[in-house]
Amino acid sequence: QVQLVESGGGLVQAGGSLRLSCEASGIIFRLNIMGWYRQAPGKQRELVASITSGGTTTYADSVKGRFTISRDNGKNSVYLQMNSLEPEDTAVYYCNARLRVEHIGSWGQGTQVTVSS
Repeated sequence: QVQLVESGGGLVQAGGSLRLSCEASGIIFRLNIMGWYRQAPGKQRELVASITSGGTTTYADSVKGRFTISRDNGKNSVYLQMNSLEPEDTAVYYCNARLRVEHIGSWGQGTQVTVSS
């Protein structure tokens, strides 16, 4: 049974930082593409950042230069370091694991990030 458990969300002022963590179980973590997605109220879920099994990263244009995704295969975990947070970053952030890009994959329960102005 696949489980993805996110943590690290919270309330922060604009310009602040947060670090999200996602710990996976029930998968061969090192083989998976890991991603962070977010969904703001009234909006569709969107990709924030992803990292392949080989360490190649992809970022949404809106977060480039501010967010950094990383993974620790020894800890079955993926992280999202978020700096210079903006109110527009307010959303529920979800962790995703998939073996191939075209797969839907598995989702965590989400963690709320709220950035106040």
